[in-house]
Amino acid sequence: MHKSTIEIRQAFLDFFKSKGHEVIASSSLVPTNDTTILFTNAGMNQFKNIFLGQEKRKYSRATSAQRCVRAGGKHNDLEKVGYTARHHTFFEMLGNFSFGDYFKKEAITFAWELLTSPQWFNLPQERLLVTVYSTDHESFDIWEKDIGIPSIRIIRIGDNKGGPYASDNFWQMSETGPCGPCSEIFFDHGEHIAGGPPGSLSADGDRYVEIWNLVFMQFNRQSNGNLLLLPEPSVDTGMGLERITAVLQNVHSNYNIDIFTQLIQSVAQVVGITDFKNISLHVIADHIRSCAFLIADGVLPSNENRSYVLRRLIRRAVRHAYNLGVRQGFLFKLVGPLIQIMGAVSHEIQRQQNKVELTLKTEEEQCIKILERGLSILEGELNQLSDDTMPGEVLFRLYDTFGFPMELAEDICYQRNLKIDKSGFMHAMQIQRQKARNANTFHTEFIERFYLTETSEFQGYQFLMLRAVIILIIINGKNVDTIHTGQNGVIVLGTTPFYPEGGGQIGDNGTLESCHNANFIVSDTKRYSQAIGHHGLLTNGTLHVGEEIVARVCEERRKCICINHSATHLLQAALRLLLGQHVQQKGSLINEKILRFDFSHDKAITQKEIHQVEMIVNQQIRRNLLIKTDTMELEEAISRGAMALFSETYGQYVRVLEMGDFSIELCGGTHVERTGNIGLFCILSESGTAAGVRRIEAITGEEALLHIYNQKKKLSEICQLVKTNPSQIQKKITTLIQHTDTLEKNIKKLHNQQAIHESRLLIPQAITIKGVTLLVKNVKNIEPKVLHIMIDHLKNHCNSAIIVLGTIANSRVSLIISVSTDLTNRIKATDLVQYLAHQVSGKGGGSPSLAHVGGINFTALPMALSNIKLWLSDQLR
Repeated sequence: MHKSTIEIRQAFLDFFKSKGHEVIASSSLVPTNDTTILFTNAGMNQFKNIFLGQEKRKYSRATSAQRCVRAGGKHNDLEKVGYTARHHTFFEMLGNFSFGDYFKKEAITFAWELLTSPQWFNLPQERLLVTVYSTDHESFDIWEKDIGIPSIRIIRIGDNKGGPYASDNFWQMSETGPCGPCSEIFFDHGEHIAGGPPGSLSADGDRYVEIWNLVFMQFNRQSNGNLLLLPEPSVDTGMGLERITAVLQNVHSNYNIDIFTQLIQSVAQVVGITDFKNISLHVIADHIRSCAFLIADGVLPSNENRSYVLRRLIRRAVRHAYNLGVRQGFLFKLVGPLIQIMGAVSHEIQRQQNKVELTLKTEEEQCIKILERGLSILEGELNQLSDDTMPGEVLFRLYDTFGFPMELAEDICYQRNLKIDKSGFMHAMQIQRQKARNANTFHTEFIERFYLTETSEFQGYQFLMLRAVIILIIINGKNVDTIHTGQNGVIVLGTTPFYPEGGGQIGDNGTLESCHNANFIVSDTKRYSQAIGHHGLLTNGTLHVGEEIVARVCEERRKCICINHSATHLLQAALRLLLGQHVQQKGSLINEKILRFDFSHDKAITQKEIHQVEMIVNQQIRRNLLIKTDTMELEEAISRGAMALFSETYGQYVRVLEMGDFSIELCGGTHVERTGNIGLFCILSESGTAAGVRRIEAITGEEALLHIYNQKKKLSEICQLVKTNPSQIQKKITTLIQHTDTLEKNIKKLHNQQAIHESRLLIPQAITIKGVTLLVKNVKNIEPKVLHIMIDHLKNHCNSAIIVLGTIANSRVSLIISVSTDLTNRIKATDLVQYLAHQVSGKGGGSPSLAHVGGINFTALPMALSNIKLWLSDQLR
């Protein structure tokens, strides 16, 4: 039965809704409060805390069509995309989930009914087979006895990936976290397609395609490999929308389903080719989906983490288009067609279409320039080759720095009958990958060390000091009953006034004190699901689980943090008022000294605009607006105009913070009572952090007053230096600049005169070698820039000559080489550069007629210059 992709997605959701499942919207591609993965890579990501028993929701069954990206981290399909029938960087994962409700039998029964029932997907049962984990006898029996699949079509698969639980049939989201055995359902495309069943030696063929994975969540995997039982066994399933659509539309490749054929046609039209089977079209069609959805979810191209993956995707698409002859931006032109083809799921892209298009266009233009620069650098490296093999480290440097494709370098070398050092390239690649692994900022500490089911009640909005009971002590990742003097640890309280780090606001510090004079210095506070952990050092005494203590937040520090947090809300509202409603928060840091606010905007803010923002914020401070909070349902908050971050996941009830009639946002942080408590607001800097993202750093209150005092003090000191008063300082500095310009012009004139004089003295020193005029001179007490003037003058007097001038300044060698154009067919300046650079421990470059060398071995300069005669004589044989 032929169904469109949109209809198949909806049918899946409708089926599970009929089975009592809550239909949940797709979460952002950027995981919320999860440092173990780069991107949302499975439907279960947004339910992770439920599987861990750290969160409860009003439903115990859920279903979703989750947008996923697998282009970095543990699940990375990037290099396969475009070259296989089913791999994508972006895809939609259909899933149904049970949170301590049903388990294996119901999950298997639901899957079979949806796939084979005539009123649903109506797949022929004889073309389906399943796999189970080798020791999962329960699932095997359900498939055989309850569903009725012959045992010959039920395949047991054990640890086939090199370690315990490393199996195609044991699933885990990342290196740590929720996991368990799984049962996979395969569709048989028929004998006419090569490939054997799963688990066989020929399983890599395309005949049998996995269409659904039923994961039975039972464990929480630690980084040391240990498996802890989850509080309740649950179900997590995943079925790729693109794969099941290919089966239902009776096509073998995902790239032949309706949405991809339309998208590929759009790509072909934009890039101007008609071969719809071209692999580059498949790559671009896949990558535009990832790029557009990532940008809409707040990721912008840069050289760090998620942003680097996005940059790499864009560059990969541009490289494929470059191979097709495209030399200008094109990806941004595909955003409109993508919105039309993807339908309702592209709502967020449509809402931010201008931003998505501008981001792609800007990055594409930069990428094309880099690609062309890489070609230029490769050309230079080819010209300097001393043998017939291009070094692997050179190719990797081009690949790593400029994203220059290995295959393009290989083609260019082939055209010149040159070899390439592939093993050297791969060796450099392995070294870089190891460095990346060592420097990986995505860690697993949360899962391993703080698997907490305890609940802490935060009362820090009302109190900065209160009595509380210790409910948990953690030292070195292990739960203990007692902490002693000198030990560092984490203490969890039943109630606490300490604010845990979140929403850009840093965690509180302070003390925990017992009646027995035990004193725990809290250096930081963090949230672990529903628990709040107080990190610190016990400086005196002993503390025990169950003991009552006095929790005391550092009041002065909290006050300063509150001031900066409230000022951040005013800043965002002011930016939206001045620059436009496109301004959205992209990150923030709020501590007791400074506030930092990252926001979406496509160009630098002018000094005039910075001044206007400061004026608006300080005006609202002087209005002394009342700051009030209220808790309400999310839908009501949004309807009242409260700003929410698209990348955040909110519960049913949210905390809404209003500042008079000027600002309303969702916020869980701590704030002052009135805007007047902020005192003063001052912007320190404005800068760019990524394409389309700007950053403002600002200070408030006493810090702002101190800053203004220091600025006035500096102004006074400058006035004393230039002997004027503040009212005349601009005029005075203008006069000094003009005077300096006059002096520099005079100095330049003297340099020219000196160069001409020195040049005239050198002309008679030229010699002739085999009919070629050569002038070589070590010019002393001359600045390097004077050499350029001298060489120009000498070239005018020596119609046909090779001229080499060198000098030493600040213990560094500077050389300039000129070869008249009539001689470059015999001797090139760049050839002489290589010869001289090696001797003076330097490097250089240039054109065949003019080149430069800079070196650090200044003692070698006289000998290097004297060797030129012999070198030239050899070259002119």
